[in-house]
Amino acid sequence: MPIYQYNAVTISGEKKRGTMDVDDTQRLTEKLREQNLYLVDYKVNVSMKSKGKKLKPMELSDFCRQIGTMLSSGVVLIRAVKIIMDRDMEPKIKAVYTNLYQSLKQGLSLSESMEDQEGVFPPMLINMYRAGEASGTIDVTSMKMAAHYEKEERLNSKIKSAMTYPMILGVITVGVIFLLFTVVLPKFGSMFKDDIPATTKAMFAISKFMQSNWYVVILVVVGLVFLVKLLKKQPAVKIALDKFKLKIPKIGKLLKIIYTARFARTLSSLYASGISLVEGLSIAKGTIGNEYISSQFDGLVKEVRNGMTVSQAISQIDGFDPKLSSTILIGEETGRLDEMLESTADSFDYESEQATGRMTALIEPIMLVVMAVIVGTVMISVIQPIYGMYDNIGGVSPNGM
Repeated sequence: MPIYQYNAVTISGEKKRGTMDVDDTQRLTEKLREQNLYLVDYKVNVSMKSKGKKLKPMELSDFCRQIGTMLSSGVVLIRAVKIIMDRDMEPKIKAVYTNLYQSLKQGLSLSESMEDQEGVFPPMLINMYRAGEASGTIDVTSMKMAAHYEKEERLNSKIKSAMTYPMILGVITVGVIFLLFTVVLPKFGSMFKDDIPATTKAMFAISKFMQSNWYVVILVVVGLVFLVKLLKKQPAVKIALDKFKLKIPKIGKLLKIIYTARFARTLSSLYASGISLVEGLSIAKGTIGNEYISSQFDGLVKEVRNGMTVSQAISQIDGFDPKLSSTILIGEETGRLDEMLESTADSFDYESEQATGRMTALIEPIMLVVMAVIVGTVMISVIQPIYGMYDNIGGVSPNGM
């Protein structure tokens, strides 16, 4: 059924714009008349894909939960999507459901309709629904994925919350440094002569430059931020940075737990839905959040295809907690890999939450120490020559001797 983008007016002359899926222009006119609107002009087959947006984990969880609940209650799929589409929501999200509904009306399956939206739904969810369609368990798959994305959102929220305070401290540190060099230090400049320590001279030189060229400093900082963002988009640079994160003392170990938790949870959900381990490994690598670890998976999948066990292949990945390969090995030996993957995922979910808290506890004092060192260095550079002046004054006798 074609999609019409129309311009219409009310009887009072008020203009209205919108989209409608109807069989032909006659039906479009009739539907508008039912709303007391009069058609002015229209465009046929307007694509709404550009208005869609990539759904966030919590939005995906909400979508899956609604689909799963309605399907298990006996509501047919296309009706379930129509009910979701008719709810009040953000226009860009509504466009996603409208596209989904249109594709389903054209006879496509749910997984095909989701795939047709080009990046709105993650590949993992599409494959999960494809497996659910093959086994006739879309409702069960939906509820599993609702829980999966809810856990992912909870972990992401904890990580964001953990990084908020260090980021605030970083901004405050930059602000304090800027004020010290542009406002505080210039007031002390006239007090000192040329015979001052080298560190003090350096501080006043920096202060003078920043005071005269503050706009240059701001432009350089902004430029560096954009440069870093640009470099991080380069695959080789991103892989190198992600590898460096894993090597940071203490923090690297905690990050490994977080990455392992994401991978274990994803692989567990995929395998439980009937997706093969080889295909699951290929899909799960995109959910880890570390390009260095993900880059090692092409070789891992190849080795598994050639007969190597999953536990042995994963043990060769640099960046995962060793516990993962050990528990998978137990699952392979006992023939209960699905249960072991699920229990491992739950275990790592708990450990990742603990790791996030410990990472915050490590980063906060480091940021405070860095801030204290910078401010302290500036203050000592100013105080040192002042004490020198007092010593000189104290060493002069009343008669000038």
